[in-house]
Amino acid sequence: MFESQTYASSPRDSAPRRAPVLSAGGMAASAHPAVTFAGAAVLADGGNAVDAALAMAAQSWIALPGQCGVGGDAFAVVREPDGRVWTVCGSGYGPDGGDHAFYTDRGLTAVPATGPLSVAVPGVPAALAALHAESGSRELPALWERAARTAEEGLPCTAKTRGDIADTVMALRADVGAARALLPGNRLPEIGQRLPQPDLARTIRELAADPAGFYTGAFAERAVAALKDAGAPFSGEEWALCGDVTPQPAVTGSYAGRTVHQTPPPSPGWMVIQQAALCDGRLADLEWLGAEAVHLLASAARLAFAERVERCGSDSETWRESLTPEAIEVARKRISLGDIPRGYARAADGDTTSMVAVDAEGRAVSLIHSLAFTFGSKTTLPGTGVLLNNRLGRGAYLIPGHPNGVKPRRRPLHTLNAWLVTNAAGELEHVGNTPGGDGQVQWNTQMLSHLLDHGLDPQAAVDAPRFTVHPGSDADVLGRPDELRCETRLGGSVLDALRARGHAVRESGAWDAGGSGMVISADAGSGCLLGGADSRQDGVALGV
Repeated sequence: MFESQTYASSPRDSAPRRAPVLSAGGMAASAHPAVTFAGAAVLADGGNAVDAALAMAAQSWIALPGQCGVGGDAFAVVREPDGRVWTVCGSGYGPDGGDHAFYTDRGLTAVPATGPLSVAVPGVPAALAALHAESGSRELPALWERAARTAEEGLPCTAKTRGDIADTVMALRADVGAARALLPGNRLPEIGQRLPQPDLARTIRELAADPAGFYTGAFAERAVAALKDAGAPFSGEEWALCGDVTPQPAVTGSYAGRTVHQTPPPSPGWMVIQQAALCDGRLADLEWLGAEAVHLLASAARLAFAERVERCGSDSETWRESLTPEAIEVARKRISLGDIPRGYARAADGDTTSMVAVDAEGRAVSLIHSLAFTFGSKTTLPGTGVLLNNRLGRGAYLIPGHPNGVKPRRRPLHTLNAWLVTNAAGELEHVGNTPGGDGQVQWNTQMLSHLLDHGLDPQAAVDAPRFTVHPGSDADVLGRPDELRCETRLGGSVLDALRARGHAVRESGAWDAGGSGMVISADAGSGCLLGGADSRQDGVALGV
């Protein structure tokens, strides 16, 4: 079913080819060994894939503190053993007092990217509670106890976490809670140094016992009061409203005869569906990662981003118009004519992490969560260990009348999306995701093509050379020049051909595109699961 691939690279650009992990039972994959182990342990103990994903999510708050946390957002897509597919979307409103005038009256030209004014109500606790209520089989306190103990004891600081802290050290030092957790002795931690977070351990246990308490009651009152004292105009009512997350149907599309299931808005999952529709039936006949294939995928991405930045908001249905057969046909003609807008893709920076799990019954989960930028707003809720996101500052525009303009009770558009693929009989074929800002919707589309058009195994698919249209529509980079950022493993002849086609190619290192993709595939022929975790980070897949 699957084929290996060799990359068009020089020996110095290459890395040892990793084989996919195999399992006849369940499997978990993430960007950190301790996170994957938490999920695999739950599966080995008889828990299901939702239980595993919940345990992994909590463990990642300690293992990857720059990428995710209780104060972030989360999205997931789930396939049940009976074939039903559903999603949860956990992202919150900005403050009730945060209308356009609130920011402009303070002389601001954009919603701040850090600090209390950048915060939206966190969606993680509500999303994970909804995930658990719908399909969890173990009690949440039991699933999160490993994470609570890990927070008490501290995990060894990785090179990535140390680098994240170093890059943001001044902002972290300015916040008492962040400095206490991440800068012991007011110094950068050494690689291998444990980083205990006792405040976060208490919060994890408190939330496990009562996730709704994050949005109502004493915890919520403390959170809102702290933000109001810091100048963010929260009322508390918007905070309470965001505690209600209800499972929703997935956004679906067809690709290579399969059904792709994606997370709905404010997630940009529809953009993956649109790009897949624009490429369906075309990439399989092109050279894998040749110039024509890269050009087609980059063109599809640019069209999707143009639709997003010009017309879309989380509280409108205009995105559906982009997925109609008529709209897809018009967009395909635009690509063939070279009528492609430039400079609309958002920067592929920021920080996120994700995970996938599949159990022996065929239940599959793709979950992704984030603080938006590294360590989010760099603001903690005092005494809780909770770093808050900066999703409002990252995602909402300060443009009057724009459908994604900052507005009370409007969720800013998001970068997070998660997917899975089923065949015509509704059986699971693949489940995956990747972090990486607006690189996500591009790299997820690329991975779908690797898997479905070219039959790559999951490890080859996540390790394949990447390319990214960049930047243009993040709130702080609107209008910057267009680039096509390409890993050098694509090969010099491909990069030269792309330049000849008018792409402003910018070469990155052989493995430096970013992201940390992971895929678990179900091989109907052998009955095995195959898993892959991105070599660009510390990811591993484990079977049970």
